[in-house]
Amino acid sequence: MSDVPAQVQGATAGASGGPALKPTLAVWKFASCDGCQLTILNCEDELLSIAEAVTIAYFPEATRGVVEGPYDLSLVEGSITTRHDAERIQQVRDQSRMLVTIGACATAGGIQALRNVGDVDEYRSIVYAHPEYVSTLATSTPIAAHVRVDGELRGCPVDKGQLLELLAAALAGRKPRIPSYSVCVECKSRGTTCVAVAHGTPCLGPVTQAGCGALCPSFNRGCYGCFGPQDTANLPSLTDRLVAQGLSAEDVARLYRTFNAGAEAFRAESERLTQPAVTGGEAT
Repeated sequence: MSDVPAQVQGATAGASGGPALKPTLAVWKFASCDGCQLTILNCEDELLSIAEAVTIAYFPEATRGVVEGPYDLSLVEGSITTRHDAERIQQVRDQSRMLVTIGACATAGGIQALRNVGDVDEYRSIVYAHPEYVSTLATSTPIAAHVRVDGELRGCPVDKGQLLELLAAALAGRKPRIPSYSVCVECKSRGTTCVAVAHGTPCLGPVTQAGCGALCPSFNRGCYGCFGPQDTANLPSLTDRLVAQGLSAEDVARLYRTFNAGAEAFRAESERLTQPAVTGGEAT
């Protein structure tokens, strides 16, 4: 996460030397399910404090009121899947002093990035009665592939605690404290038995960034990688472990191709595993 720009620290100056104004917050949606925006609204106990600290200038999910930009902080949910959105994100960037992407769609292309390894024209012809009316790109790409971003929050959806930490850091003018360690650390912290070791359950926890509180392992389920690859993730090593458990290379690739299929580490390893030269989980 980049340092917070000075424009977002505290209050912004009034238009003509008058009283200082509260920083303005804008929330934007691109191709997504709205889950990360709903996480904002689910901050029920904190919403009044947020509203007191910032001016919610643009947030169609929550209000019809619109304050004209530029905006001190923009939170962007969703991936880029159309030419129109590729143009619109440029406009959002131009209006935003600080731009932070929130959620797997905005940071890695989302589950819709599965189209990146498929045939979109074929899908369109099968799903839609009149595919000629559907205008879409062949890929789903993260916001950072199109404009400069000042930070990102991972997750499908983002974690409420991390979201509040980001807003507090922006207002205080400091760098947010977002963990970069793996889900395994969260399992250890809460005393959760390792499902991979104890039950042989396929689990992406060793290569996934923390943020969910090890939710799935706490219910004896393997981690699905909702928060994307951890900074120092060793994907080939985990692949070898999963293959040793009896999974095929195709099965392992499928594990990596879920909510963060377009994340670089997951994408590269899944592509390695689906190449014709890959047998038994190892490239030949």
